[in-house]
Amino acid sequence: MKYAIIADIHANLEALEVVLDDIKAQGCSHVVCLGDVVGYNANPKECLDIIRGMNIPCVKGNHDEYCSAEVNLEGFNPHAEVAIQWTREQLSENDRQWLRDLKYIRMLSSFTLVHATLDGPQRWGYVFDKLAAAASFTYQNTSVCFFGHTHVPLTFVKGIAVGGGTYSKFKTEAGKKYFINVGSVGQSRDGVAKATYVIYNMNESSIELRRLDYDIAKAQKKILAAGLPSRLADRLAEGR
Repeated sequence: MKYAIIADIHANLEALEVVLDDIKAQGCSHVVCLGDVVGYNANPKECLDIIRGMNIPCVKGNHDEYCSAEVNLEGFNPHAEVAIQWTREQLSENDRQWLRDLKYIRMLSSFTLVHATLDGPQRWGYVFDKLAAAASFTYQNTSVCFFGHTHVPLTFVKGIAVGGGTYSKFKTEAGKKYFINVGSVGQSRDGVAKATYVIYNMNESSIELRRLDYDIAKAQKKILAAGLPSRLADRLAEGR
């Protein structure tokens, strides 16, 4: 059984379509989403319709929450604030209700999904190091948990101690726990300007990071045409 794990689409239709094509080409039997379907980019409605139509397990991301509720945006990054306000206007009440109804954590047959952290999923904490990962391991009841939010693909492993680092493909080992960031479909932040997702092959116990080229220029033009901040377009080509 092969699961495609996608996260942080952020309304980037060009990236999502390329990822979904690759998922099909790789023969994945299931797809799950770690949230932040919307926010930042110019096709929130289209991306949301696709994910809703797939009827797949999905958890709530912070932008899903911000864009579907009247959250006070005081103190937000100004670019994110503009994008959130704009995105709210693009979604129907039905769309917003679907986002509001998403759970913070979901547990499937043998692995867990969360957008940010397991120790406080609604607080939207960031996991970049072993100390932050250790807090989530305390609440992890499956051998594997996938998360997003940082847009930086990293894996953390709890055996005798907690270790971690970058990865491309590896096999999980019995008796250990894995807390794995799958990167971002729609807004890479690790310096690699590609659409990123993970394939979890449960038959082989393997985790594979997939990085794909997509039409960044087209996505950028849409951002600018929508009147969104130019920085949101620029960063797609920078992968930052």
